[in-house]
This record gives sequence, C-alpha cells and structure tokens, in this order.
Amino acid sequence: MVTSGGVSVGEADFTKETMAKLGEVVFWKIAMRPGRPMAFGRIRARGRSAYLFRPARNPVAVMVTFYHFVRGALLTLMGRTDTDLPLLRAKAETAMRKKPGRTEYQRGILQSKNGEWSVRIHRAQGSGILSSMSEANCFVVLAHEQGAVKAGDYVEVMVMDGLV
Repeated sequence: MVTSGGVSVGEADFTKETMAKLGEVVFWKIAMRPGRPMAFGRIRARGRSAYLFRPARNPVAVMVTFYHFVRGALLTLMGRTDTDLPLLRAKAETAMRKKPGRTEYQRGILQSKNGEWSVRIHRAQGSGILSSMSEANCFVVLAHEQGAVKAGDYVEVMVMDGLV
C-alpha cells in the first residue's frame, strides 16, 4: 500500500500511532533529504497483511522516496532482481552545499561534455518545487558523511531519465 502525504514530525500527525495500532512501524524517520519523515511498516486486518509506504507530504519528497524505496520494493515483490538504478561519476559544474549527517538527493541535469559526464544541480532544490523533478534527469547522490562539493569535484549521479 502506498499513500502520499500526511507524514510529518508535528503533533497533529497521527500516522505513526495509527500504523502501530494496525500492525508495526519498521521505520519512521530516515537520514535523507528530501524525504526524512517517511514511514514504512506492515499493517494487518482480517487475517491479511500488506506493506505500507507513507512518504512525506511534499511532492518532491514523495517522488524522491518513491525512487529510492518504493520502486525497488515493488519490483522485488514482482520477482525482479535488477532493481538498482545505475550510478555514474560526473564532474560537478558548480559547488554544492551539504552538511554531513544525512544522504542528500539533489536534482540535477546530467550531460556529456568533451567526452565526460558533467552535472549541475537544478537551481531550486526545495521539496515543494516540482520543476526540480520535471526539468532534472538525475539525482546527485551526496553520501551521508560527505560535506560540501567544490566545482570540479566528482560526484555520484543516479540517472532517472526514462523513468519519469
């Protein structure tokens, strides 16, 4: 079961409590941006059970967590083993801000320049800005422990072109 919206970290969010009553909450928050308040668990009713993915409420966070959690789980449940999206190394065209402590998936534009891959991040990275998904063709994957990136550094890039 996949729902969208509703997960937050505020007092008015009853999703975690409801999931716990119906089954179990496997995780509630992840060290990821965007998409930190994503919930995953299993619910049970009338002798049946289902997995429940509940992404955060912001549209970009929903899309990012779908790519990185839900997509692979659905493919695995269908019997597929080739669920990983390809990773490439690309040269950063511009600096990218990042603090260590969580994995970030910045939306980027990947292109081949002079025989090598280069990437620039989309100008707007907010989790409510849909143009960052519709105009991007990749995620720049900035690892949990990684800090800021300088122009000219190499970064990992996850291609999403053809999946949207």
